Amino acid sequence: MVQISNEEFEKLIHRAVAALPSRYVDNLKNVAFLLEDEPSIQQRQLLMLRDDQTLFGLYEGVPLSQRQGTTKVLPDKITIFKGPIERSSPDIASLYNRVGRTIWHEVAHYYGLDHKRINDLEAKEREGLG
Repeated sequence: MVQISNEEFEKLIHRAVAALPSRYVDNLKNVAFLLEDEPSIQQRQLLMLRDDQTLFGLYEGVPLSQRQGTTKVLPDKITIFKGPIERSSPDIASLYNRVGRTIWHEVAHYYGLDHKRINDLEAKEREGLG
């Protein structure tokens, strides 16, 4: 398990967002990235997570693909959960990798991708086809 300060963790989040392809970053509008230690009980209940399930990040908002041209007043939120990511990371390299994958996953939800499509894209990337 790796533990780092909140300041260092926030730097990793910023690096991970900056590392996304520009076509995704340039079109992120009205999205707040938040760092929390752990998911709340309400967030876990909303997602119907069991006690043995881990949550690294959470997108909350209306996906871009479902907005039909409407503009929201409140920003969408992407929350990254520090505790679960640290506990799943044996070293700093794996911590950075987990943050990057979590950021990508939650940004993909912002663009309207579901878990199946995200998993398919990740599998293609691992196979060198992405």
